[in-house]
Amino acid sequence: MSQIPYKTYLSENEMPTAWYNLRADMIKKPEPLLNPQTKKPVSEDELRPVFCDELVKQELDDTTAFFDIPGEVMDFYRMYRPAPLIRAYFLEKALGTPAHIYYKFEGNNTSGSHKLNSAIAQAYYAKKQGLKGVTTETGAGQWGTAVSMACSYFGLKSHVYMVKVSYEQKPFRREVMRTYGADVTPSPSNTTATGRKILEEFPGTNGSLGCAISEAVEAALTHEGYRYVLGSVLSQVVLHQSIIGLESQIALDKYGITPDIVIGCAGGGSNLGGLIAPFMRDKIQGKSNPQIIAVEPASCPSLTRGKFAYDFCDTGRICPLAKMYTLGSGFIPSASHAGGLRYHGMSAILSQLYDDHLMEARSVTQTEVFDAAVQFARIEGTLPAPESSHAIRVAIDEALKCKETGEAKNILFGLTGTGYFDLYAYQKYNDGLMSDYIPTDADLEKGFAGMPKF
Repeated sequence: MSQIPYKTYLSENEMPTAWYNLRADMIKKPEPLLNPQTKKPVSEDELRPVFCDELVKQELDDTTAFFDIPGEVMDFYRMYRPAPLIRAYFLEKALGTPAHIYYKFEGNNTSGSHKLNSAIAQAYYAKKQGLKGVTTETGAGQWGTAVSMACSYFGLKSHVYMVKVSYEQKPFRREVMRTYGADVTPSPSNTTATGRKILEEFPGTNGSLGCAISEAVEAALTHEGYRYVLGSVLSQVVLHQSIIGLESQIALDKYGITPDIVIGCAGGGSNLGGLIAPFMRDKIQGKSNPQIIAVEPASCPSLTRGKFAYDFCDTGRICPLAKMYTLGSGFIPSASHAGGLRYHGMSAILSQLYDDHLMEARSVTQTEVFDAAVQFARIEGTLPAPESSHAIRVAIDEALKCKETGEAKNILFGLTGTGYFDLYAYQKYNDGLMSDYIPTDADLEKGFAGMPKF
């Protein structure tokens, strides 16, 4: 087998020029979004007040396999793409494993994550439509940072509702957003009717992505010339993030390598969906059969302990209903340090693939995630984001299994971003003050009880 260098960079002419829509090749398509009032599939006209026109078309299209990446978006991509694919030789040696470990590194831009791949696309379509600006939510802050950067590039305004616990834990992430011109509000807030209602129902809450989504959607609907942009969950976002997997496959193909295992962290599903897209296509078409693993926090286990049903995408119940693995839109996750994974549901695409047994899911606790994060940082020299470290945890576990069996499997995982704005979390870990929270069945039942029944 060919040996891949420490880092493989694709040339500009090897970078994908189109996003890949995995839905086009899925045998069983994700169920359509439903209007919560009529319980019928939402139309383009119903979504246009919320999303940009071109993004609505992408969201509802499950037959077109490829969407050309606009020239202005390609120009922006060239500032930080193609992103490197790295062979983790040092980690392999430290583990004593015969496995070959590769990771796609998405942290080489100021947002510190993969989120910019979709943010710049969504900002482009907003600018093309002649809008004033956009509203959005953010958990850990990577998406909010990416949106503020993209809007600054295109001269748009941005208003970010940041989950309260992250707003307080990560003040420097907040200041990066403000530096790029964003208005940042901790969520839930008193600035929206939805926020006030959530604060009344859950006094003292740390917030959740579901809460912040509700506020951001309400703000978009009540301000002329604005639309809402989302950093995960939606099919349009998984589409934009497919560039991660496409680049990974092109780089591996150069050396004749096919991954046996593909691993990604899973919150709403954008980075995982993007990473696995071309490999899942090959699996569906029978060209290869990789083991695909979604890794989620034990504190917010939507795939491993959730229900596959129609549910609201937001806590305020103003968004369409999606059929997904969910803990219930009223489920408020604990204040874990992986803020980007604190969402009650999972992408409809990934939910359908999981329900069809084309991928598996594992949940891991916070302390074992940070065990892996520190191990990786000391060995490979990059401080990973807490979200990414969920994938690192399972990649290490799989490599150790290979050590026991003697199998030289090819393991690919997504390193979605860096952890330099997560030092409060690392401090807790280093001081021995980090704890684990796993919701009880009774805790989960509270969220399930509020799910729509029809």
